[in-house]
Amino acid sequence: MNDTAEKIDYSATLYLPQTDFPMRAGLPQKEPELVKRWQQMDLYKKLRASAAGREKFVLHDGPPYANGNIHIGHALNKILKDVITRSFQMRGYDSNYVPGWDCHGLPIEWKIEEAYRAKGKNKDEVPINEFRKECRDFAAGWIKVQSEEFKRLGIEGDFDNPYTTMNFHAEARIAGELLKIAKSGQLYRGSKPVMWSVVERTALAEAEVEYHDVESDTIWVKFPVVAGSAELEGASIVIWTTTPWTIPGNRAISFSSRIQYGLYEVTAAANDFGPQPGEKLVFADKLAAECFAKAKLEFKRVRDVSSDELGNLVSAHPLAGLGYDFKVPLLDGDHVTDDAGTGFVHTAPGHGREDFDAWMAQARQLEARGISAKIPFTVGDDGFYTEDAPGFGPSAEGGAARVMDDNGKKGDANERVIKALIAANNLFARGRLKHSYPHSWRSKKPVIFRNTPQWFVYMDKELGDGTTLRSRALSAIDDTRFVPAGGQNRLRAMIENRPDWVLSRQRAWGVPIAVFADDKGEVLLDEAVNARILDAFEAEGADAWFAKGAKERFLGNDHDHAKWHQVMDILDVWFDSGSTHTFTLEDRPDLKWPADVYLEGSDQHRGWFHSSLLESCATRGRAPYNAVVTHGFTMDEKGEKMSKSKGNVVAPQDVMKDAGADILRLWVMTTDYWDDQRLGKAIIQTNVDAYRKL
Repeated sequence: MNDTAEKIDYSATLYLPQTDFPMRAGLPQKEPELVKRWQQMDLYKKLRASAAGREKFVLHDGPPYANGNIHIGHALNKILKDVITRSFQMRGYDSNYVPGWDCHGLPIEWKIEEAYRAKGKNKDEVPINEFRKECRDFAAGWIKVQSEEFKRLGIEGDFDNPYTTMNFHAEARIAGELLKIAKSGQLYRGSKPVMWSVVERTALAEAEVEYHDVESDTIWVKFPVVAGSAELEGASIVIWTTTPWTIPGNRAISFSSRIQYGLYEVTAAANDFGPQPGEKLVFADKLAAECFAKAKLEFKRVRDVSSDELGNLVSAHPLAGLGYDFKVPLLDGDHVTDDAGTGFVHTAPGHGREDFDAWMAQARQLEARGISAKIPFTVGDDGFYTEDAPGFGPSAEGGAARVMDDNGKKGDANERVIKALIAANNLFARGRLKHSYPHSWRSKKPVIFRNTPQWFVYMDKELGDGTTLRSRALSAIDDTRFVPAGGQNRLRAMIENRPDWVLSRQRAWGVPIAVFADDKGEVLLDEAVNARILDAFEAEGADAWFAKGAKERFLGNDHDHAKWHQVMDILDVWFDSGSTHTFTLEDRPDLKWPADVYLEGSDQHRGWFHSSLLESCATRGRAPYNAVVTHGFTMDEKGEKMSKSKGNVVAPQDVMKDAGADILRLWVMTTDYWDDQRLGKAIIQTNVDAYRKL
């Protein structure tokens, strides 16, 4: 071979594709330039102009909460929405994406209060509208931040004109929806046990509660039989509870006609305190041995006790000597089982939903028997006992006992009640139990069930057309397509079993329940008054309700100002977000009602899907959507929930900074979003490698 021969570049003899694409994607540097270019060329308006006159396809955006940077769940959700709306645009539809934000409510209010506390400032000393302005400014700041983060993900939409629940027009429409519900007779003021946060001083809805394990005091309590059966007088019914503090609220004992009960006699006792030989007690047969063992007692069964006999019994309250000198009836209840406890349920209608239902179902019969059906308010909003709890309220020795303090810690109520039961010789046994208990998902502190006056929407009131809100909602679920299909059964089960909707919150930052009511809770229904309210909200926002002279301004000269009280509670924020379909889908000419699809995480069956369904069915008789799509949650690579304490959180900001938003988008598009997905360094790298090959 001749070394001097000319070397041939064989690559020049191959037909290779020519491209201007760089060898490296360089996404972290390139993507911000692309986003900037799209903004400069006004891509959004170009898309809208090119789609003018086409059939509309509308995906209505479920509003994220304006109180922090976006997380990986937001990224998954928004990318899915972006791909869907873009794909329908490319298929020949006018597919407009309008982002929205949820702006009212406790989390934002809580942040402002925390800042106040840090400065030694008292919220109650600040004019309410000044406080509300700080909340509004806080939300506006986070909307701006999140908006930029969403755009950095490559999301294309009307970010210059989003919807927000704190927009003046939105606040007027939300208040208007509430007034429609009031006019149709679906709104009422009631006294019911609701989940109450002592820490946050407000009622909570089911959707605002999560469950955590706690260790509770448990007690078995004797209720001496005083009437109804000569053979059983002198014996005691025994109940079991994990909330000793509710004993002052006891008004009845529930049993079940499906359970076998017996009369038992103590034959020997290991302790010289508590139940002693000769005492007679009634238990469910299935649970008797376990209960006697707990109290270290030996026993014998004397005879059967029939449900008819139980239904005629009247007991004394175990704390009768402290002022609880009323009759305690026995009520047959469907909620009673013999799976745990004693087979009898201590019934405090002011502290439990099932207790309340059992009590109210028998209210007329109780009154006929000379037993007052009035429900006491034993615990105040601060967790202290009231004067409705004799021996433990403000006039008790040592002052009022407290169920829970401002930090969510257990107060002295349990111990004081247990000591009083021991003194009355009515404590059968005591113990400790670890069990699941409701906590506020915001403060992460336990809640209590507490009887309070609140505003509700009826679920089962006939609405004049043969339907109820519940039947309308169930019918709407049948008419809706669910993807995946299992979501339909999940939402249906929730609607079938849910209680009346609690609308009121005892806070400051939100849309008020803008009605006037008299002492009986009757709502003033006057179109002229309502028009003045809504006109003011449209021009000035909901702050108008809290401004000086608002009552006189809205009532005018046609009504007795002394008779009508201005309701100062605010609306549950789920009502706000449940009303978004009105001031977006209905009021924007670039959208349509109902939406073709709502798409959110599977937790929204109890949240946004749920509240939107109820609000729309209450005011329009159908769902505001034709289809509901749900996605799962993003876990770490091991399938564990992401948490800061575990150090396994994947932040979308970090992924975009290191690899680029397109890597996140590729991951979303190649994962099965119906189920929970996994994400971590290895999975990100796999997507980076796949992207390079593409």
